[in-house]
Amino acid sequence: MFGLMASPHLSDHFPLFAAMFPNGLHTPLWIVIPLAALLAGVLGVLLGAPTLRLRGDYLAIVTLGFGEIIRVFMNNLDHPVNITNGPKGLGQIDSIKFFGFDLGKKLNLFGFDISSVTLYYYLFLVLVVVSVVICHRLELSRIGRAWMAIREDEIAAKAMGINTRNMKLLAFGMGATFGGVSGAMFAAFQGFISPESFSLMESVMIVAMVVLGGLGHLPGVILGAVLLAALPEVLRYVAGPLQAMTDGRLDASILRQLLIALAMIGVMLLRPRGLWPAPEHGKSLPAKGDAP
Repeated sequence: MFGLMASPHLSDHFPLFAAMFPNGLHTPLWIVIPLAALLAGVLGVLLGAPTLRLRGDYLAIVTLGFGEIIRVFMNNLDHPVNITNGPKGLGQIDSIKFFGFDLGKKLNLFGFDISSVTLYYYLFLVLVVVSVVICHRLELSRIGRAWMAIREDEIAAKAMGINTRNMKLLAFGMGATFGGVSGAMFAAFQGFISPESFSLMESVMIVAMVVLGGLGHLPGVILGAVLLAALPEVLRYVAGPLQAMTDGRLDASILRQLLIALAMIGVMLLRPRGLWPAPEHGKSLPAKGDAP
């Protein structure tokens, strides 16, 4: 949505938009972000509705499949009406501007030049902190406790009066809302967006971050994300010498992925619930004969 509403694409391919906006459609950020969040949330609920009866690995497989279907669909949406421009993507997307600052240009502050990449880095850091705070507050709220109850035992949660269907759809919608805002920020930072930017491997890596860090535990997920983001760069120094030992017969990037996979398999064998899992909820019943 950000790529369409903040670039000249619609004016270049649709005469109506060209007549109304001859210089291209450049919608302000404050309008695009709520619309992107709303659209992503609605689509998340619509895609989540058919999967309500699925659990565990089956749910993960189906949601990954839906993501790949949407990517292929968007990749072919350049004909007969060119909406997404297909694999060529949408370019010339506006950078983020607020309070008179353009993050696409370097900023001179007290004689120091701050590059555009650095400005975006601090913006994204603030957004990450805000997202973590929101997720933490959600975890402590009634909605978060209902989600935890459904995760532990859906039948018991339903018996206690929790509307499991609505709670699951809310989880899908809120997760998609975060993704919509993140996608808009990504498009503004890159200045270009294409369906090829969201391959299956990206979704698999996100799932791997959650599983590696620890399901249902916010600090564990953060730890998993940091480790999986840093591990390829660390293993770059391991893959290089191994490639040199084989006279270049092994591709360094493929070897690095193999080492990452082996590291994750080792972690899953040693820590099946993740590196930093959520604390156990509830207390086990005392065995027969034990003192109350």
